Amino acid sequence: MALPLGMISALVVFLVALTRVQLSNCQHLNAKISCFDCPHNYDFSGIQVAVKCEKVKKLATATTEENGSFKVQLPSGISNTNCLAKLLGGPNQLYSKKKNLVSKVVKVGHQPNTYTLSTPLAFSTSCPSASIDAKSCGAQKGIGSSKTVDLPLPPEWGLAPSSYYVPFFPIIGIP
Repeated sequence: MALPLGMISALVVFLVALTRVQLSNCQHLNAKISCFDCPHNYDFSGIQVAVKCEKVKKLATATTEENGSFKVQLPSGISNTNCLAKLLGGPNQLYSKKKNLVSKVVKVGHQPNTYTLSTPLAFSTSCPSASIDAKSCGAQKGIGSSKTVDLPLPPEWGLAPSSYYVPFFPIIGIP
């Protein structure tokens, strides 16, 4: 009894597909970011989070979903107890204290190969009012005075005021 050609080809395709399947031992970081002063329906999408593990050169990044959750695949084959996650920024200006920008990656006890953050990554959308110093929120100093230097020249010399030509230094002798 010969098997039909269609069954043989289906069996071959199945076996080839089965040999390509590799059992994955992926380690994932699942976490959420939070906001101190955002409205209830705030869209968290587009905020970047970076994860750096010790002894690994490559930086893993993720973009948050609308609800603030993100998922990062961690490098396999190393102890991920020395990984840190950092809030990088987003489409809008974010404000945060240093302690809320970085968090240690910890293993979830009941799920294998699943990690989360020890402290939440949190930010504000406006400068905290408790900050007395405006420089801590990125406010720049005002532009300095634009007054030019006006050297007193005797009127009998017949020259224009010194502010017209003092900032100008002619380059002489260069062709």
